[in-house]
Amino acid sequence: MTVQTDAPAQTDAQTDVRPEPAVETERRPWGSFERFTLNEPSTVKIIHVEPEQRLSLQRHRDRDELWVALDPGAVFEVAGRRILPEVGERVLIRAGDTHRLSSDGPAVRVMEIAFGHFDEDDIERLEDRYGRA
Repeated sequence: MTVQTDAPAQTDAQTDVRPEPAVETERRPWGSFERFTLNEPSTVKIIHVEPEQRLSLQRHRDRDELWVALDPGAVFEVAGRRILPEVGERVLIRAGDTHRLSSDGPAVRVMEIAFGHFDEDDIERLEDRYGRA
């Protein structure tokens, strides 16, 4: 068995920033798997975005999120940057960062792993085409 670790960033004690999650890849005779979290509080969701739709521009106080693109055509907007991720590409969103997920055409799925206290009421919507801001 081979284990490859994406080393986490150092914790900044003055700002109490959580370290970046270490994603470990384990090789097996049949292939491999990636482990995104191990025995820590986290919430995992698969977000389904309909063709050419988008979520609100938002931020959270109490949690970081790791987004993983599962389909082509996803668009990540994070802290003012527009990212067109490849399938499998990961983007870390820190608590307080503005972010939005959308589809650039086809329906897309994104795996979201939230680290920290998870509460849907933690969402601060800054802009929303559905009138929820």
